Formats: sequence, C-alpha cells, structure tokens
Amino acid sequence: MKRAIVPVLAVVVAALLALAVRQVFFVAPIEATQLYWNQKIFYFHVPCAFMLFAAVYVCGVPAAIYLKTRDPRYDDVAAAAAELAVVFGAIVLGTGMIWGKAAWGVWWQWEMRLTTSLLLWLIMVGYVLVRRFGGAGAERLSAGLAVFAMVDVPLVYFSVKFWNFLHPPAKVVSTLDGSMKLAFRLSALSFIGLFILVLVTRVAQLRATRALRDARERGLDAGILEP
Repeated sequence: MKRAIVPVLAVVVAALLALAVRQVFFVAPIEATQLYWNQKIFYFHVPCAFMLFAAVYVCGVPAAIYLKTRDPRYDDVAAAAAELAVVFGAIVLGTGMIWGKAAWGVWWQWEMRLTTSLLLWLIMVGYVLVRRFGGAGAERLSAGLAVFAMVDVPLVYFSVKFWNFLHPPAKVVSTLDGSMKLAFRLSALSFIGLFILVLVTRVAQLRATRALRDARERGLDAGILEP
C-alpha cells in the first residue's frame, strides 16, 4: 500500500499541474494595463512562497526535535525539507525579480519583504552547505540554523503589513475575480501536492542511504566487508 502512494500522488500532481497551466494561460484574463503576460507570474510566485514557508517549518520543527532526541529520522525530514526550501526560495526570488522589473521598473529593491525573503533563502542555503561540507557535527549545527530560520518567516509574511513599500499587500488574492481565483487555487493545490511528493520521496531516499551506510559499518566492524 505504501509503495502505491508515491505513483498515485505523482499522477494526481501531474493532473493538477496540467489543469493549473490551462486555467492560468488559457482561461484567466491577461492584465492589460501594465503587466500583461508578466502578471501570470503571480500564479506561481505566491504558491511557491507558501511552499517556502512550509518547507522552513517542516525543516525547523523536526530539526528542533532532533536536537533534543538525536533521532536521525527527524534529521532526515529536516534535510529533505531544507533542500525544498532552497528550491522554492530560488523560484520565489527569481519570479519576484521579473515581476518587480515589469511592475516597478527595477529588478530589486532593498525593502523589507524582499530583504527578509533573501535572508530566509540564504539561511536555508547555509543549512544545505553546512550539511554537505560541515564534517562531524554538521547535523547539529544545521539544525540550529533551521530553528533560527523559522523566526524569519513571520518577518517575511508581516513585513508588507508593518512596512508597506513596493511589494503588494497579502490581501491581493481575495480581490481576484472568479477565473483568476480558480487559477490561483489550482496552482496552489498542485504545488502543495508537488511539495508532499518530493518530500516523501527524498526522505525515503535519505533513510535508505543511512540504512545502507549503517549496514556497511556493521559489516566492517564484523570483518565481513573490507575497507
């Protein structure tokens, strides 16, 4: 039953992505006053931002539990989620820069939403780099970074409420008309499904790699395998 979950979820995610693309590019209207086709970025930029926030917490909470329990199963979940946070964060920053150029005439502004988002992404990049190159004890150091990253998420989300500069407020979604709102919801659902699919698959891969490494070490200790 467990083995069937991943392919079934992959089919569902593929169908949702196809529906979302159709709704975004062939049904939802084009913003014809300033942004034109650049407005379509919104349907992918915002759901990816949600997934970035989710990935940071899915990384941070298991990382905190790992620091307390030293149970590697939580460390595997944190490591997989951190990689997703880096990917979704890169998409958010990239699409945001394209939007900014079209809407504001500049690729980047050091305003609060953009600055805190960049900081959050850099923290998660730091997590992945520490895990890969940090050597002994890297798991504990990267777990500390993951816990720290969770503090930045509320700053990113509420920055447009307390420091209103260039970035649109968070209430934009509620002002969309019917076809645009449906496109946004389909896109959000497809990215949620994609997030879960990749997370489950990556965690399984990390646990299989850990089990194989542990088995090899036991074989070396028992003299069954040669170094």
